[in-house]
Amino acid sequence: MLASTNIVWHESEVTKENRQEQKGHKSAILWFTGLSGSGKSTISVALETALFAQGLHTYRLDGDNVRYGLNNNLGFSPEDRTENIRRIGEVSKLMVDAGLFTLTAFISPYLADRDQVRKLVEVDEFIEIYVKASLETCEQRDPKGLYKKARLGEITGFTGIDAPYEEPTQAEIIIDSNELSIEASVEVIIAYLKKKQYI
Repeated sequence: MLASTNIVWHESEVTKENRQEQKGHKSAILWFTGLSGSGKSTISVALETALFAQGLHTYRLDGDNVRYGLNNNLGFSPEDRTENIRRIGEVSKLMVDAGLFTLTAFISPYLADRDQVRKLVEVDEFIEIYVKASLETCEQRDPKGLYKKARLGEITGFTGIDAPYEEPTQAEIIIDSNELSIEASVEVIIAYLKKKQYI
């Protein structure tokens, strides 16, 4: 809900379609979701590198990075998680309008929050990528040592331990990072983008 009624949307003369035509490709949100340690950030970094090498215009938003600035006033309560994703969704929508492939790597544990972002853009502008890995695998990887802290009770409200993760029900792409390498995961996503004529 808007906090003020005294605002009016100001249209630009340059459209999203103009920007896409200039860049030579469609724009969309590639929304990576999954447990901490599933490989979301790692795969998104590799994908951005591959797309950039092909001359495509991208920007990557990572969960931790965004909390350094835009969302540095948010914690990890259910309400703050929802607000975190709402803000990222709005930023991602602007980047799609700018003609970019916007890669987002967020646990984003709630179905309703991800669906709200999906509704912000056109039907074909939200590509949900579920990076699926078992809790056991994620705990073994534990790149930030967070699972260990959660198990010791040093962190509360940690997704997969004492907070829920709601698996996607309509993900466009499912990456099983228990089985696929980073390189193979990137190939799967690029193949999807080519098949659906994004690139």
